[in-house]
Parts: sequence; C-alpha cells; structure tokens
Amino acid sequence: MTYSLDYRKQVLKSLDEGMTFAEAAVFYDISPTTIQKWKKRLHSKTTRDIKPYKIEDEALAQDVKDYPDNYHYERAQRFRCSPTGISKALKRIGISKKKDT
Repeated sequence: MTYSLDYRKQVLKSLDEGMTFAEAAVFYDISPTTIQKWKKRLHSKTTRDIKPYKIEDEALAQDVKDYPDNYHYERAQRFRCSPTGISKALKRIGISKKKDT
C-alpha cells in the first residue's frame, strides 16, 4: 500500500511531538518498521539502480517467431535463465499460452 506524502509527514510529526514508534504504529495502524523506513527516507524511490530485465524483449519475440512450439525450459536454455524468467518475460511482452486453431 502506498501512503500519501501528507500522511507520512503527519506520522513523523507525531514522533517529533513525543510519540514512540510503537505508539505511532498502534495509533496509525501501520508497522513500526514502516515508520522507521519513513524516518530514513520520506519520499518513495522513483528510479531503479539496476537494469530491469535480463531477457531483451525483441530477442524473445524473435525466438517465439523462430520456434513457436518450444516449451519454456527450451527457451530458458537458449537465454541462459530459468523457465520462470521466460514465463514472466513472455507475459511482459504480451505473449500468452499457445492456442490451437
């Protein structure tokens, strides 16, 4: 769940006014760990520090065209990743299960 910036500021203001982490957690019905993280960084992360995908979308789409009847584990061997990774990448680019026509 994403909390608004105003809500986060209100929770931290309560801490500054003398409320403990445990009291604030009970009062606002959120985890004390969440409050501690907000104290370290008030704003949410907006960028990633790592490359998001190991499998390039274009290469995977071309592989599906070249080998339309392959299983995920066969594609995974070619891309040197897991079958789960192939499944998630196919979903990401909008390719679903094979259909019989």
